[in-house]
Amino acid sequence: MDRSPLYLAALASAAVPGLDPASVEALPSEEGQLFDVAFVQDTQHRRWVVRAPRTQAAGAQMDVTVALLGLLSRRLPFAVPTPKGFAALKEGGRAAVYPYLPGQNVHFEALPPGPGLAAELGRTIAHLHNADLQIFDEAGLPAYDPDTYRTRRLAELDRAAATGHVPTALLARWERMLEDVSLWRFAPTPTHGDLTGDQVLAVFDDEEDAGTGRVRGLTGWEDAKVADPADDFAALVREASPEAFETVLEAYAHARVERPDKHLEQRARLAAEMRLVTALMAAVSSDDRRLVERQAAALRRLDDRIHAEEEAANDYRHDEDVRPARTGPLLVPPHLADDDHDSDEDDDVALMFAKTAPDEASADEASPAQVNAEEAGAHEAIPDATPANDEPAIEAPGVDAPAVEQAPVQEAAVSEAPVEEDAVAEEPRHDDTAPIPTRRAEVEFEELDGLEDPGPEFEPGYDVRR
Repeated sequence: MDRSPLYLAALASAAVPGLDPASVEALPSEEGQLFDVAFVQDTQHRRWVVRAPRTQAAGAQMDVTVALLGLLSRRLPFAVPTPKGFAALKEGGRAAVYPYLPGQNVHFEALPPGPGLAAELGRTIAHLHNADLQIFDEAGLPAYDPDTYRTRRLAELDRAAATGHVPTALLARWERMLEDVSLWRFAPTPTHGDLTGDQVLAVFDDEEDAGTGRVRGLTGWEDAKVADPADDFAALVREASPEAFETVLEAYAHARVERPDKHLEQRARLAAEMRLVTALMAAVSSDDRRLVERQAAALRRLDDRIHAEEEAANDYRHDEDVRPARTGPLLVPPHLADDDHDSDEDDDVALMFAKTAPDEASADEASPAQVNAEEAGAHEAIPDATPANDEPAIEAPGVDAPAVEQAPVQEAAVSEAPVEEDAVAEEPRHDDTAPIPTRRAEVEFEELDGLEDPGPEFEPGYDVRR
């Protein structure tokens, strides 16, 4: 139920003797809120906080924590709300009135990393977890060992699965983590249970510098218990940046009496995700169909986000070591010089792998030495090839019949080479300074072994058009 600010101010006046309200300001009412809260300022300029439970269950929670806060206020280096009076409610239960604790709520999304408020928050959580377990036991708060706490969460997940509102992928993910006993080896510690930015009060020496921030107090202790220390990091790991969360964890580890377990962060992420399960079960218990659908939609959005994160983490790229080898032409390894081999063998290898035809792009720009080499290569034409045209072969004087029969073959090979008229007119085709490929001549004359000298027209570099 929503209570008016004036009604809450009247409760404060009735709870604390000498409190004469001068002004009152109530916090906006939110769906699912357990308490009506208002800030009252009296005529002596003192500020007070009034908290009236909306349900009997919330009232019972508040009564349990009252004893705890009285014990913690003398043992922690930060402030906790300590009630100064109570006022009975007409519907049952009672409202509590606390002195106002100065400070500002912290937005974990904007928490800066490094020394300052993030490190201060880590030390604050460590101081709470270092508290004596007997304090919580004396206040009558529940305590859970690791296996009992894990089983309790599994039972809650089973009840949520029965509603049909939890996505299958989330159920499988949470069951897998809850059934992994190795993740649940922690030392039970005193915990706040619901440590969000709204429960942290911080003060700053310089409002423009977050590095000057200090934690003044913690409020909202209704979920306090002895349990998993990872629960107090659930909101931080969900909302703060990775760098800020790392700063909190580092400061926490340095201030803890016992070394934190290595799976704390992983369980904190699980606790952050499963808070939606707790909210879903609360909505089901209230029999509010609209609220149930809202929590179910939140679970679906969480399922989509986790799926997207898992796909981004595993992008299915192959490692460079397992990439398939490129396919391409087989390359001949370079020839290494060896003084123990004859130089003629090197010439044979070079001749074997030499280009047999010039590129089309560079055919018109061939140098005179290249032209001579092409003309010399024409001598390797097949002897019984027919001439390209019907013109009679030119007979050279002093050449026997067998040599004369091969002459048209050589002429035909030479005549097939394209000759540009401009190139013939501008510069001579024959370069006297060009080296004569003696090795090719030797190869050629080995084929003509036993024949007479065919004449000068078969010498390398000889131009039949002269």
